[in-house]
Amino acid sequence: MTSLRLMHHLARSARALVIASVLVAATAPARSDQTDMTARNETIVREAFDNWRAGGNVFAELLAPDIKWTIHGSGPVAGTYVGVEDFVERAAAPLTSRLATPIVPEVHGIWASGDTVIVRFDGSATTTSGAPYTNQFAWIFRMNDDRVTEAEAFLDLAAYQAVVDNAPRAD
Repeated sequence: MTSLRLMHHLARSARALVIASVLVAATAPARSDQTDMTARNETIVREAFDNWRAGGNVFAELLAPDIKWTIHGSGPVAGTYVGVEDFVERAAAPLTSRLATPIVPEVHGIWASGDTVIVRFDGSATTTSGAPYTNQFAWIFRMNDDRVTEAEAFLDLAAYQAVVDNAPRAD
């Protein structure tokens, strides 16, 4: 009887091993797809920031037209914006209209996992009054079809507001 129990135990173990092997094989392409998506999204964001540093428009390169962008913190600019136009008009333009030079990013790190990319960077520019503007940022992106569909931004809102409280440049 003992050998019969041992044979049943071995048969169950063998079935469990076969099932586990099938499950591992079935998920292998998903891991590969996840790795490919991670690498692709990181590359897209890294290239967009490189282009921004060279004078390009990071928002035009990255943002989906219907993006949902949330600025965390407290202050007049904190909140959620829906669509590129809303975000640019109510959050970006009040700052950039008071800058004599474009913001130049200095990226400290880009981390990606699947459809999520996190960018930690400093930005600096010169205001219309000639004063320096510097800020530290962490942006968390959710990517879909090579575009950012959701973004969360963390930055020093007091530094942002200090610039916005000055008169905009005359265009």
